[in-house]
Amino acid sequence: MTWLSDTWNWLTDPSNWSGPDGAGGLLWQHIWLSAVALIVAFVLVAPLGVWLGHERRGAGVALNVGNIGRAVPTFALLVLLTMAPRPLGPSSLSVIVALVLFAIPPILTNSYVGVREVDPAAVDAARGMGMSGWQVLRGVELPLAAPLIVQGARLAAVQIIATATIAGIVGGGGLGQLITAGFSLQDQPQLLSGAVLVAVLALVVEGIFEVVQRLARPVPVEAERVRRHRGGSRSPAAVGASD
Repeated sequence: MTWLSDTWNWLTDPSNWSGPDGAGGLLWQHIWLSAVALIVAFVLVAPLGVWLGHERRGAGVALNVGNIGRAVPTFALLVLLTMAPRPLGPSSLSVIVALVLFAIPPILTNSYVGVREVDPAAVDAARGMGMSGWQVLRGVELPLAAPLIVQGARLAAVQIIATATIAGIVGGGGLGQLITAGFSLQDQPQLLSGAVLVAVLALVVEGIFEVVQRLARPVPVEAERVRRHRGGSRSPAAVGASD
């Protein structure tokens, strides 16, 4: 397999990793673009999804936004953004905006569903203990919904990393530049190396979120108090969060 050995040689050649346009610099650019897009998307819509789920309303908003977001081609959106005037245009900002819009659906939907599907009996028991709406949300609903909320961020993160490769087409940086240059130069080792690095980065991030999701599963003290108040019974939602 010549292509495999050539790709390995490319990846292990220090000269291919040096400089701002080397694999090392482009990898950090890819991580930066992905991290900024994920954080912005999470801050923008996760609180909205949590609030809608807490209020038991807005199902149409959350689900329709998710469906629309999945239907819009990210590449087409990026092309439109790069044609916009400054400060967008062909820049990292246009890539980040496109990635944010792409990340919104799974974060919003999972935040809404996670809180909305918390066992109503646990919520009623918490209110019966005299908890306010904010206390119920903070002490019962959010802890039990945390695994699903993290899963939404996990899905968005992996999708962002894979989609951020299109940034190379518009000069936005990232590992997509390796792939684009590999196509242009007919340099198969470079092209495959870029694809391998994107895949490895996605797998690493997937693993990190898997650990975070597992850590989010233990039932917190406040939810335990609610269950004890109900006589020690465990709701299906609590079982799913703690197992």
